[in-house]
Amino acid sequence: MVFTPSPMLLKLLYTRGSLRNTPEGVAFSIKNRLDTVRITRIDFVQIDDVRLGVSEIAIDLGEGDVRPAVVFNADSAGFTLPVGQSATFYLATSQLAEGLHTIQVQFASDPFGDLNVEVEDSITLVPDNRPRIPRDSHDDYSDEAIKKRQEFAEEFSGQQFEHLKQFSFDAHALQGNCEHFTGIAQIPVGLAGPLHVNGEHAQGDFLIPLATTEGTLVASYNRGIQVLNLSGGVKCTVIGDAMQRAPVFVFDDARGARDFGRWVEEEIGRIRPEAESTSSIAKLQYIDTYLSNKFAFLRFNYSTGDAAGQNMVGRATFAACSWILENYKGAPVRHFYLESNFATDKKASQINVMRTRGKRVVAEAIIPRNLLQQRMRVTPEQLAYHGQVSNVGAFMSGANNNGAHSANGITAMFIATGQDVANVSESSAGIFYSEITPEKDLYISITIPSLIVATHGGGTGLATQNEYLRMLGCVGRGTVNKFAEIVAGVVLAGELSLGSAISSSDWVSSHEQYGRNR
Repeated sequence: MVFTPSPMLLKLLYTRGSLRNTPEGVAFSIKNRLDTVRITRIDFVQIDDVRLGVSEIAIDLGEGDVRPAVVFNADSAGFTLPVGQSATFYLATSQLAEGLHTIQVQFASDPFGDLNVEVEDSITLVPDNRPRIPRDSHDDYSDEAIKKRQEFAEEFSGQQFEHLKQFSFDAHALQGNCEHFTGIAQIPVGLAGPLHVNGEHAQGDFLIPLATTEGTLVASYNRGIQVLNLSGGVKCTVIGDAMQRAPVFVFDDARGARDFGRWVEEEIGRIRPEAESTSSIAKLQYIDTYLSNKFAFLRFNYSTGDAAGQNMVGRATFAACSWILENYKGAPVRHFYLESNFATDKKASQINVMRTRGKRVVAEAIIPRNLLQQRMRVTPEQLAYHGQVSNVGAFMSGANNNGAHSANGITAMFIATGQDVANVSESSAGIFYSEITPEKDLYISITIPSLIVATHGGGTGLATQNEYLRMLGCVGRGTVNKFAEIVAGVVLAGELSLGSAISSSDWVSSHEQYGRNR
């Protein structure tokens, strides 16, 4: 199934700020932000009141592939423009004066048919003499391109570099992961464990790679893991899975927004296939509607397989919203934005704690009383009471976590395994709970409501990152929940270890002994 882009969304094809004068005339760029298409015909380009026919248009598809529109139109096969690729239009016309100009482009595509993009852009005649980082438009990951950037960095900073230049992988593997690649940052990785996990997806013993420069971190997690193992392991359960994109629709008044929200709820059956037409992986589970003022915020919730899925759900929601804009016949939509800041991407939020973002995972264990006293030098009563006091501190501070330091273990595992480290802002949220069992042992658990992890895509396929995922047995289809359970188990080990250290007053002395790089 193919979605139909609305005029409002077609404006987003144009790359704002790309309008510029060239020695032969004028140029601008259009980027495919819809779906993979085949451009079959160019009709015309109009700038202000001047209409230019195909004989005055050439198109640059990148890497030196420049075609006059007349030749291009004569080729019935057209050309494929993948999602994310840009096409630069070169126009043989008079150069433009500084200021605002209107641009209209009409062309045909398969499968969308005739498309017409109308936008405004400006020409800015400001000389730019700033130093520029070297870039090779043909192969920016070649040894020569990388060497030029390294030399530029040395000349610009007045420093000589040795270690950042050394790496053991083909830099071309970084395409799509890192632009202007110049070198690497070597981060120490320590091993903790093995951790015994009693999960539904992760079952058995796992060596835990922790990338960190913080002394005592690996030792602390290793100590918590040992106690969990002696207690029979950690029980981990994935209880929720949802990745969001949250567009907003703006109306003239609150009633328009309210009626629109009701219509979306009724039409979910027709919206779902439009969203899922863009991916064989993303599945739209449900849409939450939140109304405020004259705004309708829609929070689209998807499952995304083994990928974290932020880009995947953005594309799917873009398709769904295009269909909505075309088919909603109620009050006029005055403005539309694909992201309203309500998905809270890369931000901690209460809605993620309540409604889940990424994986919602629980790790829990019962620590025998004698083991806790022998290994951690605390009693169950000490830790449980300490937890109550800490709850007050977390409440007063407005923290997104009432535990000790889940961000430590999560960040260290994220760096080692190629996760998007900025997602720690959401993933660090935690709900810690402890109680004394009837047998006077200690029950502890932590819920991670927005753990955003992947075992496919992003940085997970890079050289060392993939090796650490292989160490965990988390490479291949259907392994993301296994990875989520392991991460949750590690987090609980860290909560147990640091909570005990603080309660027994070992915290400062341990850092003094192991954690200071004097």
